[in-house]
Amino acid sequence: MGLRKFLFVSTAFVGLSATLAGSGSDHSPNLRPQPNPHGTAQTFSTAGFINLGSKFFKDLGTNERTCGTCHQETDGWTVTPEHVQARFKSSQGMDPIFRLNDGAVCSTADVSTVDARQTAYSMLLSKGLIRIQIGVPANAEFVVDNIDDPYVCATSDALSLFRRPLPATNLRFLTTVMWDGRESPKGRSLHDSLMSQAIDATTGHAQGAVPTGKEVEDIIAFEMGLTTAQASDNSVGALNSHGANGGAMELVKQQFYVGINDPLGANPTGAAFDPTVFRIYSSWANETYNGESGEMREAVARGETIFNTHPIPITGVAGLNDDLKTPVINGTCTTCHDSPNVGNHSVPLPINIGLVGEDRRTPDLPLYTLRCVATGEIFKVTDPGRALITGKCKDIGKFKGPVLRGLASRAPYFHNGSAATLRDAVDFYDTRFNLNLTEQEKSDLVAFLQTL
Repeated sequence: MGLRKFLFVSTAFVGLSATLAGSGSDHSPNLRPQPNPHGTAQTFSTAGFINLGSKFFKDLGTNERTCGTCHQETDGWTVTPEHVQARFKSSQGMDPIFRLNDGAVCSTADVSTVDARQTAYSMLLSKGLIRIQIGVPANAEFVVDNIDDPYVCATSDALSLFRRPLPATNLRFLTTVMWDGRESPKGRSLHDSLMSQAIDATTGHAQGAVPTGKEVEDIIAFEMGLTTAQASDNSVGALNSHGANGGAMELVKQQFYVGINDPLGANPTGAAFDPTVFRIYSSWANETYNGESGEMREAVARGETIFNTHPIPITGVAGLNDDLKTPVINGTCTTCHDSPNVGNHSVPLPINIGLVGEDRRTPDLPLYTLRCVATGEIFKVTDPGRALITGKCKDIGKFKGPVLRGLASRAPYFHNGSAATLRDAVDFYDTRFNLNLTEQEKSDLVAFLQTL
């Protein structure tokens, strides 16, 4: 599907949702196909429909924002630059997503004209990034020696950090809430983590008062009821055809509990780790198909096998190699993406895979020079990640991984949107871990990932 057609169709669905909400209807159909660049995605809600009357879609703050402002069904329950740009154009930058407190590169940015707003909201428009501000903890093991901020906004008391809104769907598979885990301190339940997140989002992003307990519970119930997955692919058609198990309804059935299939022995059942994490398209590898769609189904099956089995020499990953005192861990993609047919880690596992170093910096991101007081070690990073929550040097640059289902709807990828496409994400891993993937293997991996 061409970009112009995709934008037209998807924007039409955004408009339809708004019309339904505005007309008094509080129902949007379950499993309604939502077009994306690779096919269509679907969302199933345990309510029997997408409840547009939920507090998730209500303005609980002072700036016209709702949870749905940054978590849209058309975008895999986050936002994409293409649709943010469409919203800017239709509203001249006045849509509720465009607010100075976190949508702009700085809260003091000039937004007096359309051109000024284009500049002020450049990170949101180009990569779908929201700016958050977090200071260095009082007891931190490190200090900020230097700030190189293109927007002259960040201070050591409030570092500017640009991050993608995480999807508000498939939450029952989570073990950590937020990229840096700040809503999930050790011992807090998923429900209570989501409660804290809903309160912080209302008081922060929506600039409102603390919501009532009933309002928070309504938001959590709505989110926890959602399951989203790719339903069809432009090249292969329906993802539950020919014996495959793609789509949202199969994902609804997927078993999950904290520690399931953990490779480090945290599975409470004592079961051994199974590196064959995805078994969605195995039937496509065992038959011979005719025509282009058949060849592409075989490519998807090959990609699933590569994801499950291709050797990865894991080196230099803080949170793995250092904690295990093992310079090289011989793993696969599923060593970290271990939850069966879901792909997130089944226990909290913040790690640093090398996304925030000075070598990965782009001119639109700040660069922070951090110095560990005890050792004098210097880190230059675009985002300190979990270290701003724990204050520990060992946590600099660590983030959680997201649930992989629904990837096709929500480019760009990684916490900072640094991978514009799934191919870019595959190329990053290929280079970072010296995988020496062939062009065919990369193509097959992308074919698989975009069907999730």
